Amino acid sequence: MKGRLGTLTALYVTQYLGVGFITVGLTAILRDGGTSLDTLALLQIVGLIWPIKFLWAPILDRYGSRHRGHYRSWLLVLQTALVLALLALLPFASPADALGPIIAICAAYVFFSATQDIAVDAVAVRMLAGSARGTGNGIQVAASYLGNLLGGGACVLVYDQFGWVPAIGLLAAMTAVGLLVVWRFREPPRTDRVERVGAAYRALLSVFGQPGCRWWTFGVVPLVYVGAGMAYALVTPALVDAGWSLGRIGVVTGVVTSAPAIVAGLVAGLGIGRFGRGGVLVVGGVALTVSTLLLLPLMNGRAPLGGTVAALCCFMVAYTIANVVLYTVNMDYSRPDTGGTDFTVLSSFGLVCSFVAASIGLAAADRVGYPAVAVAAIVLVAAGVVLGLSHQRRFPHRPGPAVGPTAEQPTEQPAVDGVKAVA
Repeated sequence: MKGRLGTLTALYVTQYLGVGFITVGLTAILRDGGTSLDTLALLQIVGLIWPIKFLWAPILDRYGSRHRGHYRSWLLVLQTALVLALLALLPFASPADALGPIIAICAAYVFFSATQDIAVDAVAVRMLAGSARGTGNGIQVAASYLGNLLGGGACVLVYDQFGWVPAIGLLAAMTAVGLLVVWRFREPPRTDRVERVGAAYRALLSVFGQPGCRWWTFGVVPLVYVGAGMAYALVTPALVDAGWSLGRIGVVTGVVTSAPAIVAGLVAGLGIGRFGRGGVLVVGGVALTVSTLLLLPLMNGRAPLGGTVAALCCFMVAYTIANVVLYTVNMDYSRPDTGGTDFTVLSSFGLVCSFVAASIGLAAADRVGYPAVAVAAIVLVAAGVVLGLSHQRRFPHRPGPAVGPTAEQPTEQPAVDGVKAVA
């Protein structure tokens, strides 16, 4: 199990390295070079590829090499593509003067990264026993922060000291570590592959037919994500209104708060194994409530450095804890034969909720002010936690074994909420 978790850690971290660089590091570099905010907004739009990745997830579940490993064959191609896409950035030492090629390469990278995520999630669904899924998803969430910290923080520091080529070279070298991991990875033989791509696409809807899945996906997830997302969307404009410089905002929100979030993801994952999904969800909900209350001075225009940084760190810790629980239950509902599709469509809905939450929060704040929106966010999160705890009591998770490295024939076992699954 340690080897499996190590493989997943390397793959999750390396997929977020370039994403962190594009969304944080490259944005800062381009802005420093005089790029307009409108153009930077266009760069951020490439991130919308992630929420729609469910459109091609069934293809990865249906097609794959039996000789090289079903999902491993995809990962070999995609991890290589990530490295090559980053290397393609090397000639553009003045990125502000080559925005067209830069944005095109970034869009390609995000597409490869999103597709790689489908394959890694599918591997996690198949390899992690139910008791280890909390740890696995804690690693996934923590890895996203670590990737952003390295890609958006460390590479920018290298750029500032040594220039464009060393920064991109470091980014590509770190991403290449994931390729080495894939080469060494031996995927368990797959005997439950869907035989027709149409059947794989039907999984986009059939996943919701499992007992309690609609309750979780369309009840708990929107309440928690919209509530937390509304509160987080207020942070940056509130800091600007309080007089913070863009540089300080970038360092605090992009770097300083990442470290406690990484720890929180790992601890939350371990906590799920010990206290259960419902117990950790309650902890996350209470922490979100308290941390949002701690942000109220900021929402009222008072933002002393120490207190504000502490409040933001607490909020990111709380949001991370809740996020790990949501991802873990999504994985519980992901069936081994269509794991890439199931987990992707469930997680993509959460991403859509986050995008919607940001728009709702900012629009509402313009009318009723930051504090009122923060209070509304607390109410939504509390409702989501209550609904989620009720869901977990009615549909308790029944742990099942992972697909072992020596598995040859599929065996039926009780899966999530009494639904038959193939392990």
